[in-house]
Amino acid sequence: MIMDSSRLAGWVKSSHSGVENACVEWAPSRAAEAGGVPVRDSKDPHGPALVFDAAAWSSFVAGVKAGELA
Repeated sequence: MIMDSSRLAGWVKSSHSGVENACVEWAPSRAAEAGGVPVRDSKDPHGPALVFDAAAWSSFVAGVKAGELA
């Protein structure tokens, strides 16, 4: 699902952000309201956010932490 990210507050920037500022942000405090975890490109804070279901987001985060998505 794609949603308007400008109406959401509480964005958190990834601690795995690169030096080129290629970052992912998510709004964990808005997950229930959005029906999943809202994720956006930090370089476009007024652009759209993708909403992932909790299981997909957890799997993605686990993969990043395990170094599988480097």
